[in-house]
Amino acid sequence: MKIGLYNPYYDGLGGGERYTLTLASHWSRVHDVSLFWDDPNILAVSESRFGLDLSRVRVTPNVFKNGNIFEKLWASRKYDLIFFLSDGSIPMTLARHNILHFQVPFPSILTDPWKMGRYDAVICNSQFTKNAIDAEVGLKAMVIYPPVPSIGLPKQIKKKKRILSVGRFTNYFQAKKQEVLIEAFKSVYQHSTFADWELVFAGGLMNSDEEYFAKLKTLAAGMPIHFLPNVTNDELTKLYQTSTIFWHAAGFGETNAVLLEHFGIATVEAMSAGAVPLVFAAGGQPEIVTDGVSGELWATMKELVDGTISLVTDQARLLRLRKAAMLRSQAFSIERFTRAFDGLIAGW
Repeated sequence: MKIGLYNPYYDGLGGGERYTLTLASHWSRVHDVSLFWDDPNILAVSESRFGLDLSRVRVTPNVFKNGNIFEKLWASRKYDLIFFLSDGSIPMTLARHNILHFQVPFPSILTDPWKMGRYDAVICNSQFTKNAIDAEVGLKAMVIYPPVPSIGLPKQIKKKKRILSVGRFTNYFQAKKQEVLIEAFKSVYQHSTFADWELVFAGGLMNSDEEYFAKLKTLAAGMPIHFLPNVTNDELTKLYQTSTIFWHAAGFGETNAVLLEHFGIATVEAMSAGAVPLVFAAGGQPEIVTDGVSGELWATMKELVDGTISLVTDQARLLRLRKAAMLRSQAFSIERFTRAFDGLIAGW
């Protein structure tokens, strides 16, 4: 088949981009696959960032960004299948088959019956996202969880007395609430067990977020709290493997579904490397972590602090949750992801 994949955020190199490009890499083995994008360098950059083989994928002019309605329809009719990652809108298309994907639980989606009639399937990255958009799109969506490569934990690697948190340094749309975790660590650190522990933050940092980043460093002054912006994939892998606990606070204090964690790729990555997750109990996180079995869910700062102290002072329980977390992470494999999409388009 001739397949096109549209994602308005390819250069953001985030979870939605990994989702789309993993699909592009897989389908390009047997299909003619292209990305709607104007800069061909996106392929090399994406290969480096995600470790994907995109050698068989082509880049074609991004008509869905720059074209008028007639140009979009004319271009789309040449495709057997187009996969669209939605920014909250519903693209018009004349491709033989179309898939619409939502990464965000948009509260309002601009659509109409004709547009939706062109789509064979609506896919969401989590049940949380699906529940939010079902009424909006007028179709019963299905969930295909993101592909998360397993990091693993080699026997020769030893865990350190470290709590790790991974997420972009920003206080805007994708806020990971690092300031909340700094305050939690200050409380945990008062316990004698944590005298030689550290908290490490790793994540992307853009120039526009430098002010927020400086604020975080000020809040952490005098504490064994370290900030590692824009680490390489290899560096991040080592951090996951050598960290004992993983903290995540995205969505804390929020009521807007858009500001919650829509899935939680970093959580799965941490689990696959044996870092026990203590994550905020909202959004897509409860779909990943079973409380008390493969990690812990928390709703208040006190629950996070008490849960962390309790876990570290009970090594048998810590090891039990580590093993269960690593096992649970396998449910989000690339193989499961590609099988789900191959099954979806079988016979098209």
